Amino acid sequence: MRDSLKSFFSFWWEVIEVIILALLIVVPIRYFLFQPFVVDGSSMEPSFYDGDYLIVDQISYRFRPPERGEVVIFYAPTDPSRRFIKRVVGLPGEKLETVDQQILITPVEGDQFFFDDHYSQATAYRNFSVTLAEDQYFVLGDNRDRSYDSRFWGHLPAENLIGRAVLRLWPLNRINVIKP
Repeated sequence: MRDSLKSFFSFWWEVIEVIILALLIVVPIRYFLFQPFVVDGSSMEPSFYDGDYLIVDQISYRFRPPERGEVVIFYAPTDPSRRFIKRVVGLPGEKLETVDQQILITPVEGDQFFFDDHYSQATAYRNFSVTLAEDQYFVLGDNRDRSYDSRFWGHLPAENLIGRAVLRLWPLNRINVIKP
């Protein structure tokens, strides 16, 4: 009897140790390094579709700022309880405006240029002109005709950034590393 009781407690102690070890490994990774994100809606089509399961890198932006063309996940400026996914188009300090249905970017240093909009299926742009402060970004959905983005609610504060999309895990036939 004594051996079976000892065996019983030994078994449960091992189970508890495995659970604690798993939590010590998984929790920091989930909350500080990577987290899942499920695309909701059609604003990023054709790059991402409703229901796509993505992995978000939360650590990169602690070492470097977002780059133009990257897909970012962030807390919505109009409702911080919601998370959005959009593409970075404008960087801090830049001026963006529409000219002949294209986005003209005036960088802090260098020559003006038109944004290479090969991601979008837009048929027309809503006219806008915005100059970003040093801690602001301008983001757009790839499906411009169906995206609620910086054209409507303005700049994205850097403090709202969660991270960048780095990997699509679902659907299985579209698993890939996400590049700008």
